[in-house]
Amino acid sequence: MNRQEAPRSGRIVAELRQRIEAGELAPGDRVPSTREITRQWGVAMATATRVLAELRQEGLVRAVRGVGTVVEARSKPARTGRPPAAGRPDASPAPASPATASPARRQPAADEALTLGRIVTSAIAVADAEGLAAVSMRRVAADLGVATMSLYRHVADKDDLLMRMMDAAFSRWTFPAVPPEGWREQLTLAARMLWDMFRRHPWLAPALSLARPQAVASALPFTEWVLTALERHGLDFSLAFTVHLTLFNYVRGTAFNVEMEREAEALTGLDSEEWMDAQEPAFQTLLATGRFPALGRLTESGYDFDLDGLFTFGLQRLLDGIAAFMEETS
Repeated sequence: MNRQEAPRSGRIVAELRQRIEAGELAPGDRVPSTREITRQWGVAMATATRVLAELRQEGLVRAVRGVGTVVEARSKPARTGRPPAAGRPDASPAPASPATASPARRQPAADEALTLGRIVTSAIAVADAEGLAAVSMRRVAADLGVATMSLYRHVADKDDLLMRMMDAAFSRWTFPAVPPEGWREQLTLAARMLWDMFRRHPWLAPALSLARPQAVASALPFTEWVLTALERHGLDFSLAFTVHLTLFNYVRGTAFNVEMEREAEALTGLDSEEWMDAQEPAFQTLLATGRFPALGRLTESGYDFDLDGLFTFGLQRLLDGIAAFMEETS
């Protein structure tokens, strides 16, 4: 961003901040996307991106999956810069009645009703909607209406909470009592179940580690299912485990794109199609050089990118390779 763009971003931030604090943009309302900012204020895309990033840093807005960037709920009245006037609702708050007691007075009862299951469910809901980075002990406690310290009676820390989140996510998926015929069909079933799980919980793939696997009890049936299918076909245990890791890494690696796309959309305010539209001039400039004729022909004919289709294609080719390998070893 050049020096002229920086002051403009500050003015746009100040204007949107004033609209939020004045109540013109209420909690939950969508704020202008990066594309709308570029159109309304005539600034570059980088400037529009910086505007939303600064508003998020101030805690005024947050990204909501499938919705866009919205105004964050505030726990205190908006600052309008004017002192409370006599007769206005904010001039002299009335004493709270038992039915409208403050959250602090209701917390003891809420704390007593707190369970580990409610904590984990709430944390998963936050991660599903906003990503794993949005999950914190304070955030989960606020969503449950309890004191932050009350969570520590059920979980040791955020790492412990994450382990329980992963365990809960895997526990909702079960294999059929009677497996399908053939190792390929059994591996396909396991891979698709894993893919569907990553699609439902985009944070889960980045949270799992291949090099330093976590002891998630409910995830072990996936490993057991694949190893059993391959061993029944006569594959050596060590090779079977290598095949399992290869399959798992393919599914997990492809699923990484789901979370990355969500984070990119939250950061820029653009979905994948809008982003490609914004990048088209740069791509056309590169193609005009004539250095990439094959890519130019592809661009002219068009390509419908579909992550699910890409996963299916790659999975089948991976299984083809495993099948050829198993024939060689046998």
